[in-house]
Amino acid sequence: MKNLALHWQILIGMVLGIVFGILASSTGLEWFVNDWIAPFGTIFIKLLKLIAIPLILASLIKGIADLQDISKFSKIGGKTIVLYIFSTLIAIIIGLTLVNIVNPGDGISQETIDTLTANYANDSSIQKKMETASSTKNTGPLQFLVDIVPDNIFKATADNGSMLQVIFFAILFGIGLLLIEKKKAKPVIDFVDGFNEVILKIVDLIMLIAPYAVFALLAKVIVSTSDPDLLMSLVTYAITVVVGLLLMIGVYLTIIALYVGKSPMWYLQQISPAQLLAFSTSSSAATLPVTMERVTEHVGVDKEVSSFVLPVGATINMDGTSLYQAVAAVFICTALKHDITFADQLTIVLTALLASIGSAAVPGAGMVMLVIVLESIGFPAEKLAIGLALIFAVDRPLDMCRTVINVTGDATVATVIAKSEGKLGTPKPKNWDDNYEAVK
Repeated sequence: MKNLALHWQILIGMVLGIVFGILASSTGLEWFVNDWIAPFGTIFIKLLKLIAIPLILASLIKGIADLQDISKFSKIGGKTIVLYIFSTLIAIIIGLTLVNIVNPGDGISQETIDTLTANYANDSSIQKKMETASSTKNTGPLQFLVDIVPDNIFKATADNGSMLQVIFFAILFGIGLLLIEKKKAKPVIDFVDGFNEVILKIVDLIMLIAPYAVFALLAKVIVSTSDPDLLMSLVTYAITVVVGLLLMIGVYLTIIALYVGKSPMWYLQQISPAQLLAFSTSSSAATLPVTMERVTEHVGVDKEVSSFVLPVGATINMDGTSLYQAVAAVFICTALKHDITFADQLTIVLTALLASIGSAAVPGAGMVMLVIVLESIGFPAEKLAIGLALIFAVDRPLDMCRTVINVTGDATVATVIAKSEGKLGTPKPKNWDDNYEAVK
C-alpha cells in the first residue's frame, strides 16, 4: 500500500472505514469501534492540533521576515482579505440560488418536523450553540477585533481556538524582525527557519498514519449516525447543500485553470490529501498543517504567501459554511412556514458574510452562525430550537462536506495570490525519510 500515492491510501482508508462502520452497526459491534478503533482517530486529530500553533508561529514569522519589505506584506494582506470576502459572497449567492430553485423545505411533512423536534430540540448541543450565539450577538460590533488581540501569548498558544490571536502575535513579531538590523535579526530568523523545517518534517511523519486514522474516524462517524429514516427525510435538503458545495469546487477549479494556468485535475491531485483529511476531521484548523504542506511543497506556493494566507483562511474563510447557512436558513423558514422576502435574503447575504469573520473563533461556528443569521431576518426566537433540530440529524455529514470546501477555498486563494505576486514556483515535495540514511 505504501507504493500508492497518499491520496489513494487515504481514500482506501475512508472506504474501508465506512464499510467497517456499516458492518459494525449491523452486527451490534458499535462498542468495539468506540473502544478499540475510534481512539486512533482521536490521537491523529490531537497530533495535527498539536503542531498547528507551532507551525503558524514559525511559518508566519519566517514568511514576513523574508519579505524584507513591509509594503509587500500589506499588499498580500489586502489581497487575501478581498479574495476571501469575494469567495464567501460567491458561496452565499450559490447557496441562495439553489435553495430557491429546489425549495427543499416544501417537502418536509409536519410529522417529520414533530419527530425531529422531539428527538433534537432539547439536545444539549443545540442549547449550547444557541447560548453561544446569543452571547456573540450581544457583544459590540468591534468585539471581534478586541478578541483578536491577546493579553497573554502563552495563554493564546495553549488554546487552538485562539488561533487568530497567535496569528496577530506572529505578524507583530515578524514586522518587528523586519524593523531591526539584519545582523541582529538573523539569529532569530535562522532559529525560526530551522524550527519551521522540523515542524514540517513532523507533518510528514504524522501523515504516515493518515490512512489508518481516517479509517478509524469514518468508522466512528458511521456507528454514531442517527436514525437512517430521519436522514432520508432530509435527503433533498442535504443534496441541495452538497450540489452547492460541488458548484463551489467548480468555481475554484475554473479559477485555477483560467488564471493560474494549471490543470484542474493536477491541482486536485496535489491538494486531495488535505481535502480528504478535512472531510474526515471536519476541522479546517486540524487540517491546516497538511494544507500548508500540500500547497507549499506540492503546488509550489512560496512560503511567504502560504504562511500568511492559509492560517488566516483557516480562521476567517468559511465558504462551505456560509453556503450551508444560506441553504439552511431558507430551508428552515420554508419548512416552519416563516415568510422570507427578497430583502430578508439580502440580509442573509450580509449577515452570513459578517458572521463568517466575526464568529471565526467560536467553537461549532457553523450552527452558531446560523442562529445569528436566522435572528437577523426576524425568525421567531421560540422556534429557533425547532429550526436547528430540523437540520441537526444531517449536520455531521454536511459539516464534513463543507469543511472540504473551506480548505479548498483557502488553498485556491493562496495559489491565486502566489500567481499574482510571482511567488508560484516549481513544486518540491519532501518525504519523511529524505535525511534518514544520514542518521540511521
